[in-house]
Amino acid sequence: MSEAARPRLRRPTIPARASFGGKNVVMASRGRAPWYTPDGQPVPAYVIGIAGGSSSGKTSVARAICKGLNNIPTVLILSQDAFYKHHTPEEIQQAMNNDFDFDHPDSIDMELFAQCLHDLKQGHATEIPVYSFQEHQRLKEKQYLYGASVIIVEGIMALQAPEMRELYDLKVFVNCDSDLMLARRIRRDTVERGRDVDGILDQYLRFVKSSYDNFVQPSSKYADVIVPGHHNDTAIELLVTHLQRQLDARSLRFRRELVELNSMAPTPNEELSLQLVPQTNQLLAIMTILRNANTKRGEFVFYADRLSTLIVEAALADLPRQPKDITTANGVPFRGVDGDDSNIVGVSILRSGGPFANGLRRVIRDVPLGSILIQSDPKSGEPLLINLKLPLSLHSREQAKTMHVLLLDSQMGTGAAALMAIRVLLDHGVPESSITFLTFLVSRYAVHSVHRAFPSVRIATAAVDDHLDEVRLPIAPGHTLGEVSADGDFGARVVAMQDDVIDFGSDGELETPTGDRLGISLRFSRIERKEKIAWVVKPGMGHIGDRYYLS
Repeated sequence: MSEAARPRLRRPTIPARASFGGKNVVMASRGRAPWYTPDGQPVPAYVIGIAGGSSSGKTSVARAICKGLNNIPTVLILSQDAFYKHHTPEEIQQAMNNDFDFDHPDSIDMELFAQCLHDLKQGHATEIPVYSFQEHQRLKEKQYLYGASVIIVEGIMALQAPEMRELYDLKVFVNCDSDLMLARRIRRDTVERGRDVDGILDQYLRFVKSSYDNFVQPSSKYADVIVPGHHNDTAIELLVTHLQRQLDARSLRFRRELVELNSMAPTPNEELSLQLVPQTNQLLAIMTILRNANTKRGEFVFYADRLSTLIVEAALADLPRQPKDITTANGVPFRGVDGDDSNIVGVSILRSGGPFANGLRRVIRDVPLGSILIQSDPKSGEPLLINLKLPLSLHSREQAKTMHVLLLDSQMGTGAAALMAIRVLLDHGVPESSITFLTFLVSRYAVHSVHRAFPSVRIATAAVDDHLDEVRLPIAPGHTLGEVSADGDFGARVVAMQDDVIDFGSDGELETPTGDRLGISLRFSRIERKEKIAWVVKPGMGHIGDRYYLS
């Protein structure tokens, strides 16, 4: 029987600091690159199925593949052990007496296993069961999983069910000598689980060996690759090389493509998705203060908070409301509208979305708030999903279908960060028509971008700026690449420049045209400087996050 400790979710860094406490492991590095096309359509994750006998080395192979993928943002190891079926009291008693066959295919909830894997492969969030081997029972709690570029499924029955095999891009079988598997099992169960050798052998002969002969080993015919259960460094290296090549072919670089696509004529009905706050003299005065480069930080913060409140109120004005009959304080019947905002949540795109949090809380006091940290890769300028903390109501896809989400960011330039944030919400089950993007200003390019990919998403804003230019910004000496990573929608990338410098010294002589001789030396040196290339909205407001929080 393939037993494990209660599954736990870990988020270590690949590869050096990776640690494995359970069999379900999420490994994240510097951020998740776009997993969708410029039209917003998701690119499926790459899925590897690894099968083999108990103690054959399946988990070791999966972990070795993870450690070899240095440049992959997120890798998930999904274990079969989480999907044992719910047991009756009689079955639990059999398990306690070592009389229950956990190595038979019928012990696994393959339908749920395949559904969860299908959701993860399509980029959707899912919740997997949590199984306790101490209680021999599936627990009420579930484990939330989301956001894997590579999914490695491991289990003795990983290749046995056709519905699972259809989801794999690569099928691997770990072949190991039966004597070695038994020796490993005895050592593991005596050392780690405190069992006696007689009990281990009895269980092995009654259940484990027959399962391997009848189900596990025959499934090896479906494998694309057979990997030895020990001394398999060469096989692992070949697998990693193949996987890296497949992932490189799927990689997307589309920020410039967004700008080029968005330079075209507006799409039909595009303005219907844009909600422009009424351009009153009051609003125009606030925008003038915020655009002014000479506005002091305190004044900028005050008017930014004021503007955020106006935009939030404008966005909420068009949300559907149900009629509600009440009795006034004067005892008079009155028909109004329901003010229940319990199905509304806010999600801030950090860090520039922070200014909207105060405005939203002034309108809806107890609104649940989440955050998405999106920054630009300093080498490519592409957006990276760094961190994700969504309200609990969005963890369940069923509940997410009933929610309306206000996405908060200070401005939209290329629309790359907006597309990523919207894609995250769709992956969690939020309907496209239930997403409203709130922003101080938006470029005309970003309006094209969002509407083309997600025509039902509304944008509530105070201004639409017509220009989006790629500019070079100097970087102060001593800054590292990480420190100059921009907010996701600025799309900044870092380039290194080299300047030749002449240093005048006092050694040697140089004759001038008049015959004078000067003591001089010329030393040539090369100084490296760095620049940040970013897409900037014009006339714009500058970097709103920096102006709000720093200066």
